[in-house]
Amino acid sequence: MASIRVHELAKDMNIPSKELLLKLQELGLNMKNHMSTIPSGEVNRIKSMVLNLNKPKDTPEPKQQLASKSKKRQDFQDRGSKEQKNTAVQQQKPAQQQNQTVPPKQKPQEVLQDDNNNLLKKIEKVVGEKAYERGGKQKTQKSGRHEEKKTDFRKNNKANKNKRRRIPQKEQAPVIVKQITLEGPLTVQEFAHLLNKKSTEVIKKLISMGSLVTINQELDVDTLVLLGSEFGTSVELKVTKEEMLFADAKEDKPEDLQERPPMVTIMGHVDHGKTSLLDVIRHSNVTASEAGGITQHIGAYQVEVKGRKITFLDTPGHEAFTAMRARGAKVTDIVILVVAADDGVMPQTIEAIHHSQAANIPIIIAINKIDKENANPDRIKQELTEYNLVPEEWGGDTIYCNVSAKMRDGLENLLETILLVADISDLKANPHKKANGTVIEAKLDKGRGPVATVLVLEGTLKIGDYIIAGTAQGRIRAMLDDKGRRLKKALPATPVEIVGLSDVPQAGDNFNVVENEHLAKQIISERTVLKREETMNASSRISLDELFAQIQKGEIQDLNLIIKADVQGSIEAIKQSLEKLSNEEVRVKIIHQGVGGITETDVMLASASNAIIIGFNVRPDTNARKAAENQQIDIRLYRVIYTAIEDVKLALSGLLKPELKEVVEGRGEVKAVIKVPKVGFVAGCYITEGKVVRNNQVRVFRDNIVIHEGDISSLKRFKEDVKEVSSGFECGLSLEKFNDFREGDQFESFTQEEVKRELS
Repeated sequence: MASIRVHELAKDMNIPSKELLLKLQELGLNMKNHMSTIPSGEVNRIKSMVLNLNKPKDTPEPKQQLASKSKKRQDFQDRGSKEQKNTAVQQQKPAQQQNQTVPPKQKPQEVLQDDNNNLLKKIEKVVGEKAYERGGKQKTQKSGRHEEKKTDFRKNNKANKNKRRRIPQKEQAPVIVKQITLEGPLTVQEFAHLLNKKSTEVIKKLISMGSLVTINQELDVDTLVLLGSEFGTSVELKVTKEEMLFADAKEDKPEDLQERPPMVTIMGHVDHGKTSLLDVIRHSNVTASEAGGITQHIGAYQVEVKGRKITFLDTPGHEAFTAMRARGAKVTDIVILVVAADDGVMPQTIEAIHHSQAANIPIIIAINKIDKENANPDRIKQELTEYNLVPEEWGGDTIYCNVSAKMRDGLENLLETILLVADISDLKANPHKKANGTVIEAKLDKGRGPVATVLVLEGTLKIGDYIIAGTAQGRIRAMLDDKGRRLKKALPATPVEIVGLSDVPQAGDNFNVVENEHLAKQIISERTVLKREETMNASSRISLDELFAQIQKGEIQDLNLIIKADVQGSIEAIKQSLEKLSNEEVRVKIIHQGVGGITETDVMLASASNAIIIGFNVRPDTNARKAAENQQIDIRLYRVIYTAIEDVKLALSGLLKPELKEVVEGRGEVKAVIKVPKVGFVAGCYITEGKVVRNNQVRVFRDNIVIHEGDISSLKRFKEDVKEVSSGFECGLSLEKFNDFREGDQFESFTQEEVKRELS
């Protein structure tokens, strides 16, 4: 016989498991805990008995009513006894015993107890004697009496039915759940339990709404809200402590806004004078009395120009700049792009331009090294016009400044230009609210513990404020500026170093001032759980396979692409072909392009811009591969331009066919090249990752540029042919139709698997 657990019955009766467990124990049912089982055939009787327990026990019934009930009981008992006498199969019991079952003056509670005894005997028969230890179930030592009790149970069966009819049973109407609070998506079955409905009812309702689902299918919150309204139930999403923190945030009043300093980041190619320009600007704006106070470098600093302040962020280039933007932090108002007058536009210059343009930040061009004889500022302007940076004097809107960090020429003009652009941007902030901002950098100091450099964006940060930054929290014990001076407060656009956090936050994390430690710890606890879930679940980054579905939902308007190829000609061909694929629903946007292997910088830009990386005849380096795995960035590698164009085209039209997914099984490096007579050149290799299998294909690349791809002709260890070689071992490798191995070449072995798309 099927059984039901106590907690399931409690949910069905809409009462707490603990309360039901106590009532069952009061009835004499020895239920150990909420996982104890009850025969499903006895569920209705148990419900009835539990409901009767809720009746007032102390109020005696009127004597007349009791007498009437006793008379009715006797009549039913007598009628039952006569019917039993006419049954030849059953053994008749003396009338005295029959009348002992319900004495004439028995109270309702005693009648209920008799029912309990009979129920216990039936349960004992089904689930075994050891399940219950009370309620008249104990077996006597004499076998005859045991048999007599069983016979008595059969003989009194009809009488028991009569007694059950006399106990009023309350039929519960279906309880309509008025309100449900959710923490996130639920399956159909889970939501049905909350609604107090059968899963089949919920599935039927969803089908009528146009959704064909299964009982274990997960429904998003929006669907649950709509579904709840169909059943007359209000469904709300649980508000987290963090949401409560930001729910109180009000829009700043115009009268509360005050002018703030501009925040400036300097970028440029290596050796173009970026660091020199930074140092000159900082030192030339520090008085002699302050010069001795510069005891540390905190990654950001302020200078004063004509009574106004400018905040400079000394980041290690566009990597950190992009990492902060990827976390939603807008920490830069203006970008100073440094280009050497004697060198011209270089790859890192182009990357910096693309990063700035993707963030929609104004760019000021600082043409450095104009003191050199071969300096040609006009050539720089001409080259930069190709990237939509047209000088003002040529009819554009980009400001160019000629400077010399070495000779300290043009610095004043550059700083005044920054203030001019800031005035145009009308930069303001509210200093009267609770402070919030961004972590610029952080470290663990041996003497002071976790130390973070933060940039205040809004409000005023004070000593003693309790802040949260990422998953770190704490009270500010000390606050220093870039010159090492102790501060009591920091206004908007001011960089400061703070001490007092519980942990080291990440660069780019937002920080907020909270009311107290208790609230801070609650928010940190929620963030820690959320971070763990995000780590376990796949990222929602856009991939080429998911593109069409997101276009259909209206979630994607621009398809951002990063193109890396072996030569510039390939880039131009791919770029022109892809841009022609733009249609009414989606626009293909090339946010960056470059010659060479795929680097970690490319992955960071893709992360910040939700872009897909397309590589043509190039490979990602080790750091790029790891970053792409961590950030869930879709990297597509091709050797035929037509294939790349077709994949994007089919993705845009939603017709992406089953694809051949490449599975890299091993990687290695060529340590020596050996010439073998009658065989050719054999590469002496060391396997660094995974394994190389004889029937794998191998791709050889030099400086991250693919130079060959083909099958293995031989794989040997100590002159013996082998099927595979694992990491940490050496081997001899030769490829079909390829003899151009060189020391230092990298290679990877791979297989191709066909991956079919599943309909959602």
